Amino acid sequence: MGTIFILQLIPLANSLSFNYPNFKNGDVKWEGDASILKGAIQLTSNTIDQNNNFSVGRVTSYQQMLLWDVNSGKLADFTTKFSFVIFSEKKNYGDGMAFFLADPRLPLLKNIKEGGGLGLMDGEQAVNSTQHPAKYPFVAVEFDTFNNVWDPPYSGSHVGLNFNSMKSNVSKPWLTDIQIWKIYNCRIAYNSSTLTLSVSLTMHNDSKTVKEHISCKVDLRDYLPGRVILGFSAATGILYEVHTLRSWSFNSSLQSDEIKQEGEKLGSWVGLGIGVGFVLSLLGLVCTLLWKRSRGRKDELVFDLKMGDEFPKGTGPKSISYNELACATNKFAESEKLGQGGFGGVYKGYLKDMKSYVAIKRISRESRQGMKEYVTEVKVISQLRHRNLVQLIGWCHTKNDLVLVYEYMPNGSLDSHLYGVKSFLTWKVRYNIALGLASALLYLQEEWEQCVIHRDIKPSNIMLDSSFNAKLGDFGLARLVDHEKGSQTTRIAGTRGYIAPEYFISGKATKESDIYSFGVVLLEIASGRKSVEVEAEEGQIAVVEWVWKLYGLGRVLEAADPKLCGEFDEKQMERLMVVGLWCVHPDTSFRPSIRQVIQVLIFDSLLPILPETMPVATYLPPTIKALFGSVSSFFWGSS
Repeated sequence: MGTIFILQLIPLANSLSFNYPNFKNGDVKWEGDASILKGAIQLTSNTIDQNNNFSVGRVTSYQQMLLWDVNSGKLADFTTKFSFVIFSEKKNYGDGMAFFLADPRLPLLKNIKEGGGLGLMDGEQAVNSTQHPAKYPFVAVEFDTFNNVWDPPYSGSHVGLNFNSMKSNVSKPWLTDIQIWKIYNCRIAYNSSTLTLSVSLTMHNDSKTVKEHISCKVDLRDYLPGRVILGFSAATGILYEVHTLRSWSFNSSLQSDEIKQEGEKLGSWVGLGIGVGFVLSLLGLVCTLLWKRSRGRKDELVFDLKMGDEFPKGTGPKSISYNELACATNKFAESEKLGQGGFGGVYKGYLKDMKSYVAIKRISRESRQGMKEYVTEVKVISQLRHRNLVQLIGWCHTKNDLVLVYEYMPNGSLDSHLYGVKSFLTWKVRYNIALGLASALLYLQEEWEQCVIHRDIKPSNIMLDSSFNAKLGDFGLARLVDHEKGSQTTRIAGTRGYIAPEYFISGKATKESDIYSFGVVLLEIASGRKSVEVEAEEGQIAVVEWVWKLYGLGRVLEAADPKLCGEFDEKQMERLMVVGLWCVHPDTSFRPSIRQVIQVLIFDSLLPILPETMPVATYLPPTIKALFGSVSSFFWGSS
């Protein structure tokens, strides 16, 4: 009975909650033509495949949602917020996008042949769905830009609520001009008590805010199974437009009673003694949590009262008043926003005392992890001085805000040039960026008084000044260790595609794990490919595996970025590719030091000879080595 008691106290949590102010590899699943571009997800292609005359893409959460409990019949409340853009230079209206909840067996996109079904069903199925509901049910909120035969009689764009059919049960005209790049903010909520599904859409026209609202009463249990997938889909036909998802958050409320039934079954097989043991363990856990919570509150108090004493005095970064920063950014106006990070936004500002522009990162105090990274950033980067590191100018902490002030980088981040819409980088500039980044790492790993382990080296954290010189930034995850120690055991941090395999397994961040991330970046600079690419036929392909395969075939130069059109120094290209592979060697003992890297890149040393096929780390225990292939898919996304 003791076991039953414990299990009833701890229900199985099936509620779903996440927040993506922007996107990176590994956040969500995508199919078809969907791809990440500059922190957003583009669902459809810029152009139409001449053979298919359509484009279709889909994005879904990795985790399914418990919509309603089959045992109790309880329904979930949920709320989702997202921002998106629908745009076409040629003003081609077709076809649209949708947010959906669906049966997990929803057909794959390879079976979609037309745009009218918005990626939820084929065109012919869409026509017939008015009489014959979808085989695998869905509920969707569509943002339709093309008037099909099954759509409302009024012409033009409309917002619709669809239940197992492409014909909207409820719809409303949606005034939009897709020839203007415009961000739409949407909120969709479901109230299980009133059975109301409501949609609010906000947009801006001629400096005015326009709001649209549509809702209806619907019992979702009549249309959907207990567990559903959720996400976005979009499609185009001959008339194409680009559908871009910029942010997405989701929260649901329902928790299942299934665990209670499992507890009753288990309770019949276990004795009272085990139950008592669980009770004592639980009490111990509660006491520990209460102690930590009390300690955490004290820590927060110390953070508020003494944080200024912890930060550097004298020369270097200064404390700057919040009012001065608010004035510099026009009260942190959206028009001044440069980008959105995991813990807050980055704004462009002008400090009158300095007579210069700065980049101002505003971190939410609601995020404890953001608070930790704020303190780490100030303590670490304020002590560092190097031409290839982003300079911290000042900081500010108030009751509600944590703010960091950096030198302004006019050319933004490296990823915005490699994969975004900013200017194209010539080979000379790219090679100089690689050398600059290597120089920064040499300083961090060997030349400063302590070894600095960055833990998040990637193109979005490499900034470019007015002359396109590389400057490594974002030291919120950095750790300081003594040179002779060289590593630190900690929680896994970083970004999928850049995390070294041994770091993921051991939890020890080292100079070698930073060298691995650096190597991935070198391969991206040379090839123009992301750390993990989505191929239509082969799924997710890691740039590491792709380049190594070409290296083994003696064709490594074929991995060069096609956008360079052959305009590059072949010897430099070979060096950058091979050094990149050298740095990502699965066995840390074979990776070079950053000093060796620089010697090869400046042609002071010969190129290393690497295995023709990418090896498996030989130092791993046999049990881990056997699992290495499956584990590697986490950091490489291998198919």
